[in-house]
Amino acid sequence: MADEELEAIRRQRLAELQEKHGNSSHDQQGQQEAKQRENDMRNSILAQVLDQSARARLSNLALVKPEKAKAVENYLIQMAQFGQLGGKISESGLIEILEKVSQQTEKKTTVKFNRRRVMDSDEEDDD
Repeated sequence: MADEELEAIRRQRLAELQEKHGNSSHDQQGQQEAKQRENDMRNSILAQVLDQSARARLSNLALVKPEKAKAVENYLIQMAQFGQLGGKISESGLIEILEKVSQQTEKKTTVKFNRRRVMDSDEEDDD
């Protein structure tokens, strides 16, 4: 009788694991499709907003500094959604936007020297 119960518990657990694993693959597939749709929508908006040379510059920037390119893309998409863009942005307009974003995200680096005071010659004035 214990063997039958044990076998029933094993089958139930196996069914739960298979169901859980099956659902996670469907969730992952759904997330990938949502990501693809979002990416397609971003590309279509950017194609409407930027001319060819500006898109080339932005794609080159994305290769070198992906976080800065993402910030510029978000800025452009937001401007387009609020109707703040008059027409297609040229390469020179994109350069101005890049300069604005660079000024906003500019990081100032400071270097602080922490010197060790183990063998300081000033303290040895016993001579």
